[in-house]
Amino acid sequence: MESDLSVIPLWLQLAYTAFLLVLVPVYWKKYGPGNFLWFSDIALFSVGIVLWTGNQLLLSMMAVGVLALELVWNLDYFGRLLTGHQLLGLSAYMFDESKSLFLRGLSLFHVVLPALVIWLLLEWGYQPEALYWQTALAWVVLPLTYFLTDPKENINWVFGPGNEPQHKIPARLYFAIMMLIFPVGVYLPSHFLLQWLFN
Repeated sequence: MESDLSVIPLWLQLAYTAFLLVLVPVYWKKYGPGNFLWFSDIALFSVGIVLWTGNQLLLSMMAVGVLALELVWNLDYFGRLLTGHQLLGLSAYMFDESKSLFLRGLSLFHVVLPALVIWLLLEWGYQPEALYWQTALAWVVLPLTYFLTDPKENINWVFGPGNEPQHKIPARLYFAIMMLIFPVGVYLPSHFLLQWLFN
């Protein structure tokens, strides 16, 4: 099935690409290259590819992989904006005044990204085989994250739930559990919901 790229306006393709050209060097300098292993950053780049190629499988992979987590991030962010109280802490860095408004503003891609993914799913539908491809991608990204990044950064939570590494169980046992939690606890439920909603 061919994607209908005509539904994507040129201004959106250009604006999205320009945003990436700003974000990449800023994040590289501030956070280092390991930061780009976050699944949300991978999704950000992947959706950029989707906007130019219409790759439905890649879109579906990002939907099954990060859409649910991005929506939770938005709930956490807007919940704190509206109530003044931290809900989950996923977006706590957005309220850290030691970070510049510009730097925090770049992270507002978390608001735009799920909206774009949902819109394109409405246009093109969801490809069920994305579950397997996203799981394969995760099983590459998670070991890279575990072995190549600083535990203090806790990218993709491979060292502990939340912001800090955990010390209650052996680190490699926790990592093995995370290798299963993503596909079984996040991707599989997302897959069934996306099939129901968009097919």
